[in-house]
Amino acid sequence: MALDTARDMSLSRTAMKAELLDAETELRLAYAWRDERDEASLHRLITAYMRLAISMASKFKRYGAPMNDLIQEAGLGLMKAADKFDPDRGVRFSTYAVWWIKASIQDYVMRNWSMVRTGSTSSQKSLFFNMRRVQARLEREAAAVGETLDKHQLRAMIATEIGVPLHDVEMMEGRLSGSDYSLNATQSVDDEGREWIDTLEDEGAQAAETVEADLDTEQLREWLLVALQSLNARERFIVTERKLKDEARTLESLGKELGLSKERVRQLEAAAFQKMRRSLEGQSREVVSFLA
Repeated sequence: MALDTARDMSLSRTAMKAELLDAETELRLAYAWRDERDEASLHRLITAYMRLAISMASKFKRYGAPMNDLIQEAGLGLMKAADKFDPDRGVRFSTYAVWWIKASIQDYVMRNWSMVRTGSTSSQKSLFFNMRRVQARLEREAAAVGETLDKHQLRAMIATEIGVPLHDVEMMEGRLSGSDYSLNATQSVDDEGREWIDTLEDEGAQAAETVEADLDTEQLREWLLVALQSLNARERFIVTERKLKDEARTLESLGKELGLSKERVRQLEAAAFQKMRRSLEGQSREVVSFLA
């Protein structure tokens, strides 16, 4: 931590000593980089405005990110701005760079706020960085006139104020209300080291359910084999190809193989199913539904 603080101070001191560019010099450097890819001009332009990047990074310290990381992200944003800056538009580089620096820092903060991705849409960004401030102001204004806002009213007003959908406000409120916790953390000192992960329900099949399912499957298989014995060879072939294969054959393909019309194969299939239903009456609804 001490090393990080010293590094931050060193970067700040270096940035404060950098030259201040007038508009003419700034424009000349921007043209040199854009048209000639002059790296010395790019370095001079970025160095001159690093103090701006550091100043903007310091405004995001309250989100808990290390200052050194914030400065690095601000520097990346500054370099992107320099690479995309068009001096022909008549805008000062500092004005253009502010947007890129801020966007880079905000993306970093949101990526590292939680292990669960917070989101990166414009509405989610607006909520993440403005919701608490807008909420506090709305509550102060309501209290000044003797009103009390319930949660639904407050969410609706925040959505209107920031210009985002209500469901985005509800989602972001949940994301900002708590921190990440490890499932391996103990619940309390009184639980003899019991971890939170121990309270999660196992979604896999339990042993009793697996055994019961296996027995049912075996019983259905036996009933189905008995029913198939009531059919002649051609009917068994049709039923097997139509119902018992991973990829069912079409009536047309079976008709070609058996030398029959598609309609005749359909009739034989229906007759076979009727025989099997009679054989299975009173045995199993599952097998009867299979023959539907």
